[in-house]
Amino acid sequence: MHVPDGFIDAPTSAVTGVVAAGALAVSLRGARRELDERTAPLAGLVAAFIFAVQMLNFPVAAGTSGHLLGGALAAILVGPYTAVLCVSVVLLMQGVLFADGGLTALGVNITDMAIVTTVVSYAVFRGLLAVLPRKRRSVTVASFVAALVSVPAAAVAFTLIYAVGGTTDVSIGKVATAMIGVHVLIGVGEAVITALTVGAVIAVRPDLVYGARGLRQRLQLRVNGALVDAPAPTAPVAARTSRRTLWVTGLVTSLVLAGFVSFYASANPDGLEKVAHDKGIDKKEKEHTSAGSPLADYGVKDVSDARLSGGLAGVIGVGVTVVAGSAVFWSLRRRRGDDVSPVNTGV
Repeated sequence: MHVPDGFIDAPTSAVTGVVAAGALAVSLRGARRELDERTAPLAGLVAAFIFAVQMLNFPVAAGTSGHLLGGALAAILVGPYTAVLCVSVVLLMQGVLFADGGLTALGVNITDMAIVTTVVSYAVFRGLLAVLPRKRRSVTVASFVAALVSVPAAAVAFTLIYAVGGTTDVSIGKVATAMIGVHVLIGVGEAVITALTVGAVIAVRPDLVYGARGLRQRLQLRVNGALVDAPAPTAPVAARTSRRTLWVTGLVTSLVLAGFVSFYASANPDGLEKVAHDKGIDKKEKEHTSAGSPLADYGVKDVSDARLSGGLAGVIGVGVTVVAGSAVFWSLRRRRGDDVSPVNTGV
């Protein structure tokens, strides 16, 4: 759903840029509260994983494909404020290095793909957890529904932005019907990917899943024929998988997905591209500022073999994203540590 340059007029793009900047400022402050020594490394990995999976377009209808947006996945794994930053890092890397998503439309894309998806999905997720049994399985179920809802919500948000600042004269009703219809189908794919990923992490390190905190079931013992809660453990149970092992596994998985599996992704246009072409929204689309980038269109310039070119671009993208994301999140983590350090009063 990357919006290119030319779809939305300059004033509206500027307003969404201000909205995005404000949301990022709030998220930077909020992420400092969410991140700790456990989740800071995971946040950079989540950004890299989202980048990798976004390269895997899956077919959803005749001539149309979809890909992960990632807001729900990131919010559940590392927290909503950190999620906005994760997806924004991915969008920035894609726009600057890979000519995917317009630079003048960066505010539109962050507002739509990072802010809307995160806010909507996390609200749905928390609402479901409030009524579902306090079990780990409930986290996976809530993840599925939250991710499913987040994608058509992003389609609605784009339609509203287009209604305000679209550069072509196309009926808003037609845009809304087409966008929401195809993105409901894409949402199913988003939901499956999100639920599987969250479920996999919960299975090995539930303590690292932000959305699963506080849901640990109390052990019950039968005493004189009645079930009573056992005393809470004084120390955490040893994890089956170390954080380092999880991080390395996640990074290798991301590299394999982006460097190898992406070659087999659907070549069909994604939901927005298909709707834009069919309805004429793309009549005033502009060439991307980074169209001449060595990595434009997810290929390495001057590498003639398509498989090798795409694979190298994917690996480079994962590497750059994990480095950039980790640098941001470790910096925020260190600032949090400075904020909570005791003040030397000289006493």
